[in-house]
Amino acid sequence: MSKRKQGTEDESLAAQLGHWLTAVEASGVAILPEAGNELLQTIVEAAARLFGAAAASIALLDESQEKLVFRVATGAGASEVIGLAVSVGQGIAGYVVATGQPMAVSSVQEDPRFARDTARKTGYVPKSILAMPLLYDDRPLGVIEVLDKIDAPSFGMQDMELLGIFARQAAVAIRAATFQRNLRHALLAGLQNLAQSDNSIRFDGLEQVMTEGQDPQGTEQILAVARTLSSLYKLGDAEREACLKVLEAFAVLADSRPRPGR
Repeated sequence: MSKRKQGTEDESLAAQLGHWLTAVEASGVAILPEAGNELLQTIVEAAARLFGAAAASIALLDESQEKLVFRVATGAGASEVIGLAVSVGQGIAGYVVATGQPMAVSSVQEDPRFARDTARKTGYVPKSILAMPLLYDDRPLGVIEVLDKIDAPSFGMQDMELLGIFARQAAVAIRAATFQRNLRHALLAGLQNLAQSDNSIRFDGLEQVMTEGQDPQGTEQILAVARTLSSLYKLGDAEREACLKVLEAFAVLADSRPRPGR
């Protein structure tokens, strides 16, 4: 292959990757923090302030989809509740994620679904709870709870409606950030295979990440990257090297861009 032809293909690949990055950033995915404590803590603290709650927490489903793990919390009992796990269907949080329905409990101690043992482990037993499922495309991600309204004996219908709106937006942010994290891992695995394997490279894992609840246009744009990588791999060593250099350049560029609030 001539250097001129190789240069043209490299430029085409660079343009395609640039278009992809622009599309992702326009959707807000690229500027979101990963679905770790930073994003979740921001959400839960905002919820506590918005609803005037003494405490708030977020629990997310684990990989088995059978356990809810409390990832972040704020207010009373926050440090003790983080890391606790309950089975789906257990306690108010487990019931909410199992049914996909919100719950407002004004007298927690009298509700048979309340997980007293879990509450005692935290040293904080609330009087009232408002719990809302975190749903994305009708699939549960977890649950957000606000506990003990400070200026009222319990949470009302207006609080439930508002938490529903808040939870929908939070679920979108969590799913987008999780998608970004999974994409990074899938691309890294693909690049490692590209650099090390002598066999035809496969992007099954990347395609699975791309097609889970994503916008069809954005999915196709990103899958085009996988197809381009696969095509270049089959052409030879020079093409693989050029591909890796272009991707590394874009990775450096993306990492160097300032994020909001930093």
